[in-house]
Amino acid sequence: MLVDSSGDKLDAQFGTTRQDYDCFYASVFEAEDPALKYLPLAVQQKQIIVTCNYEARRRGLHKLQLISEAKQICPDVIIVLGEDLTRFRDASKALYAFLRDSVWSSRVERLGFDEVFLDVSDMIDYNIELLNNYDLGNSFFQLSKSDPTLGFHYDATSICGATYPAFPEDEPLITASPAMSVADASERHIYKRLLVGSHLARYLRFRLEEGRGYTATVGISTSKLLSKLVGNVNKPNNQTTLVPPYNQSNDGSKSSVTAFIDDHDIGAIPGLGFKLAQKIRDHVLSRPADFSTGLIYGYTKESVPVRDVRRFPSMGPDLLAKLLAGPGSPQGIGSRAWGLINGVDDAEVSLARNLPRQISIEDSYIRLDTLDQATKVMKLLAASLIKRMHVDLLEDEDHEEDSEDIAVTASPAASKRWIAHPRTLRLSTRPRQPLRADGTRARSFARVSRSGPLPAFIFNISMPVSSLAEKLTTEALMPLFRKLHPEKSGWNLSLVNVCVTDMVEGEGRNIGKMFKDMSKSRYEWMVEDIDVPPDRIMEDIAKIAVVSPKDSLSRGDSEDPLQPDQDSPLETIDLWEDDEENEDGVTEGDSWCSICESKMPSFAMSAHNRFHNFDKIPQ
Repeated sequence: MLVDSSGDKLDAQFGTTRQDYDCFYASVFEAEDPALKYLPLAVQQKQIIVTCNYEARRRGLHKLQLISEAKQICPDVIIVLGEDLTRFRDASKALYAFLRDSVWSSRVERLGFDEVFLDVSDMIDYNIELLNNYDLGNSFFQLSKSDPTLGFHYDATSICGATYPAFPEDEPLITASPAMSVADASERHIYKRLLVGSHLARYLRFRLEEGRGYTATVGISTSKLLSKLVGNVNKPNNQTTLVPPYNQSNDGSKSSVTAFIDDHDIGAIPGLGFKLAQKIRDHVLSRPADFSTGLIYGYTKESVPVRDVRRFPSMGPDLLAKLLAGPGSPQGIGSRAWGLINGVDDAEVSLARNLPRQISIEDSYIRLDTLDQATKVMKLLAASLIKRMHVDLLEDEDHEEDSEDIAVTASPAASKRWIAHPRTLRLSTRPRQPLRADGTRARSFARVSRSGPLPAFIFNISMPVSSLAEKLTTEALMPLFRKLHPEKSGWNLSLVNVCVTDMVEGEGRNIGKMFKDMSKSRYEWMVEDIDVPPDRIMEDIAKIAVVSPKDSLSRGDSEDPLQPDQDSPLETIDLWEDDEENEDGVTEGDSWCSICESKMPSFAMSAHNRFHNFDKIPQ
């Protein structure tokens, strides 16, 4: 959770809270059936466990474990299939919407299904100003600027939840004083912000659990990097705040950030990624790091802590730039990596998005080496992709209640419209490396990709998904596949990914809607010829008060023109424009002066009365 958007040196980033839902896939099933929370539950994809709840972990199960092995360790484990990601995607969207609506800032960034970064610096700024330093124990966190009663009570004398380093929860908050050095005052300011942010984090966690049945682990700090790492310290259903000092003191003592980062393996630093971390690890070890052959995704056996990387001779931005630079590398990659290693992350929390940047579907395979297999796989992936597009990019069409141009028998698809149009189709594969002479195979996580324009027929929502998938595979995906793998055989794929990207918001050209909108905009200028019965006209005229000389005197000196009766129907207002005179020669909008018996419009009577009163003023 971001709690600081201002500060010096290390703190000159956004402060953030990172919400991580505990064992998310399993939690979705538990939310559907709360009884599963107390039983060992594992979610299966292919022949492995992709996640399991904490009761199952307590009994010896873990992620990426073979199903056969899990059943031997825990025979009574409940295994549910998680191949269809729809329920997880829907749950993630709902929780994201809840968190987005709970904070003021529009900076709410979702990372995968189960992580959300929140920039709450504006809420912290506002509520720090409300603190009463003489009664911190009875503080009130205001959740709305417009409604001061909406919020929660909290104790602002101590941080809520765990801290790193361990910190006495009852230690009182010490405010900055003039006697403090600038550095000390800055650290106290950070501490105060983190303290208030920790109570907001606890409130959001409570709302998630009580209202939606999900528990979360939260990290509170001043950047995405630090909040993500510190959130992993105390799991599950907990929160941890990384407390100051954030900068190295003048006496040379290490900051909490450096001490915290140093204990992590270089591969655990967010933002580096597996490949970059492996290059750094190999350089520090002066040899390729050894992999564990028993793990599916090839984690390294050898840990290289950040401390060793930071202290390695000549290590710095220049050396990292040489190690990590390559084709397609971003500019300044050395400085960026060096900053992350030292706990400095200036990446902002992204603005909340109602639309995804891309939609992709992928699957992994033990062996995929024939064209027939590849064609079958891509049809299945294309069908899943189209269904995802319908869920994420279609919304109900707004229709007028009295619209006569909508057929009663219209299909559900006809009442939908696209809220965004992806323009690019991308196909990615991950080829396996050829066998070595000794029968082993080099590990590779590299993907190859080809892109092309997304065919327009994909937006035909009246066409069956199966027909669209067949057409998309034949006319778009297979041509891309042949460019990636021109040989008819000799390749073996471990993964295939189909993706649409380059989103363009809006529904594109809709001629019918354009004319409908034009009609609406011109409606107020249209003149309608409506026949009104004579009796109705006389009734409306009778309800309009005609100003008499007596009435004009009772109005005093007000300069406001006479207004139609508030209780009169709206139709009577237009009748004031009738200039026809009555039988006595008085127009409906005129009045008589009781002094000089002059006739004039009603709105001029106040000024005319002043003229008579002017003569009565003593000279």
